[in-house]
Amino acid sequence: MKNAYESLLGGKQGAIGLAVLAALVLLVFPLALDAFRLNMVGKYLSYAFVAVGLVLCWGYGGILSLGQGIFFGLGGYCMAMFLKLEASDPESTKIQSTPGIPDFMDWNQITELPLFWEPFHSFGFTLLAVILVPVALALVIGLAMFKRRVGDVYFSIVTQAIALILTVLIIGQQGLTGGVNGITDLKTLLGWDIRSDSAKTLLYFVNALLLFGCILLGRFILSSKLGRLLMAMRDKEERVRFSGYDVASFKIFVFCVAAAFSAVGGAMFTLQVGFMSPTFVGIVPSIEMVIFAAVGGRMSLLGAVYGALLVNYGKTYFSETFPELWLYLMGGLFIVVVMYIPNGLAGLWQSHGRPWLARLFDRRGSSSSVNARGQEDRP
Repeated sequence: MKNAYESLLGGKQGAIGLAVLAALVLLVFPLALDAFRLNMVGKYLSYAFVAVGLVLCWGYGGILSLGQGIFFGLGGYCMAMFLKLEASDPESTKIQSTPGIPDFMDWNQITELPLFWEPFHSFGFTLLAVILVPVALALVIGLAMFKRRVGDVYFSIVTQAIALILTVLIIGQQGLTGGVNGITDLKTLLGWDIRSDSAKTLLYFVNALLLFGCILLGRFILSSKLGRLLMAMRDKEERVRFSGYDVASFKIFVFCVAAAFSAVGGAMFTLQVGFMSPTFVGIVPSIEMVIFAAVGGRMSLLGAVYGALLVNYGKTYFSETFPELWLYLMGGLFIVVVMYIPNGLAGLWQSHGRPWLARLFDRRGSSSSVNARGQEDRP
């Protein structure tokens, strides 16, 4: 029981941090925000899946992937394909030249549903595909890169190139993927209208619970022997290799886990927002996802969630207030974090917040003791 407490919750301090985040996400936000704002926070939390994966992959494993949008987008597209097929029943598409297929296919003179779309009529298959398709691609990339000892900046450049290639491929195959517009007009999930406020609220809670599940899984991995090996590989990879460990296999594993987390986030994003497009797959969104982890603290799973919330809120605020400057502000934020706050919000809390809180409680404790002694001394 004690081992489970330490590995899943991270001991007393980890349990308190998790409880505070849970109270904020599951109580404060739902009670304080209307349905529209709560749905926006749900969208921010879907990005937090990617940030949590990057903490494992980059913070502990030393693998800086600048292409996590690939897996986020693939998970989102798998879910969008199921939702689009459900919205494209013959009755709803009877005005098309070919009823029963997605509208963008009809516009591009496609008269039959492509073969690779057919399995997405099944919700069970879709749930498996959300995980397995991105993980399979991550496995191929990992085998190709890590078995050949390609790492550091070269790996980052390769992931950027793959993100760009996938974006071009999605946009170019407009009749099969929806092109630059993506897959839109998603209405129901197994007959349940996902556009209503009540549905969006329920999906918010599902999203939050899945996120906490990923955090607990991440803590379990980091508290195991694998977690210690990841940190050792990050700091002294050659020494770990000479000790007889297969470094490439460990890197592939954590890269695939990060891909799975990103894919779940992409699927939940599609459900909450109602569309998926190639704008979430390319280089720019992938770099933004790294910023989420950097701002929150690339060594903190909980910090990654706070980073995703803070940066996305700032992005929304600045894009509404300063639409021509927000990209520069985002870039400046990343530079400031890298140069002056390398451990992000979590590092600030460790170095300043926690000592201040400890001194505050010590001061109060000392005052209470003095008062108690004074009262005891009174006749």
